[in-house]
Amino acid sequence: MKGNEVIAEAAIRCGCDGYFGYPITPQSEVMETLMNNRPWETTGMVVLQAESETASVNMLYGGAATGKKVMTSSSSPGISLMTEGLSYLAGAELPCLILNVQRGGPGLGTIQPSQADYFQCVKGGGHGDYKLIVLAPSSVQEMHDFVELGFDLAFKYRNPALILSDGAIGQMMEKVELAPQKPRWTDQEIQEISGSWATTGKTKDRKQNVVTSLELDSEQMEQNNLKFQAKYAEIQENEVRYEEIDCEDADYIFVAFGSSARICQKSMQIAKEKGYKVGLLRPITLFPFPTKQIAALAEKVKGFLTVELNAGQMVEDVRLAVNGKKPVEHFGRMGGIIPSPSEVVTALEQKVIGG
Repeated sequence: MKGNEVIAEAAIRCGCDGYFGYPITPQSEVMETLMNNRPWETTGMVVLQAESETASVNMLYGGAATGKKVMTSSSSPGISLMTEGLSYLAGAELPCLILNVQRGGPGLGTIQPSQADYFQCVKGGGHGDYKLIVLAPSSVQEMHDFVELGFDLAFKYRNPALILSDGAIGQMMEKVELAPQKPRWTDQEIQEISGSWATTGKTKDRKQNVVTSLELDSEQMEQNNLKFQAKYAEIQENEVRYEEIDCEDADYIFVAFGSSARICQKSMQIAKEKGYKVGLLRPITLFPFPTKQIAALAEKVKGFLTVELNAGQMVEDVRLAVNGKKPVEHFGRMGGIIPSPSEVVTALEQKVIGG
């Protein structure tokens, strides 16, 4: 299946209640697959094309406020239109799932793959001090698996979760193992899971739940922000996910996520043939970022090369983790161009080994 198609399958199979979206290349197959599968006839899942990305993210707010599993998907410019709503969702502590299948920019740019939305998605994007939980799949199987994982983390921490993919993974076809169908939550289950905050309509024996990000008392708003920051620190402590390949005796480390990490695996083979010991650290969660793991590698390797389809974004977080102990360089292509594995090895030789 295509990565975009499997997102739709996974949403249905994990018991998603509602999808609200708007078509944009290269992720339009998500909604197209949902419409073709007609889950409203089987599971009762609502699938709605909104009139815009701004409308869809606010529909997400409404659905999430009732304790339902709701999601949307878009691509780079569409996510830009959603960022105000994402800040509102984070401020109201509403769990939901967002998919960004990145395309090249700035502006309308190109429909080809990119990873230039790292700053936008990992550093907030919208206004205020907030964080999204960000998962970075590097395969079609992970596109599938991260739908349920994203919902699990979103509800565990009452925080929006975002799957940060790109046009290459969204459009590529691979074998995938589909999860068994799960039923949607019953009203009783929603009451048990989210009844302490959700607008379930059941107010017997409790005060009315009010879902809002608005607080006009400055002292209380500061307390709200302190609570958010404590939650983000808890996520950073408990939910870091990453993959290490051949890092045990490596002299040099590639740091790459998503489709770039796939390229680096072939680059490692080429580098080995040239006599270089090179490992790969692949962040799976971009927030929380594997800062401690990269810092530990900095104690024993000679240098790092981040490989990204952008001008250099994640490299800043790698440099913060390394804290000046070893050189950290960046290699990337832009405009939708995907580098070859040999280009990556040449960059390693020029920027890190001989730098």
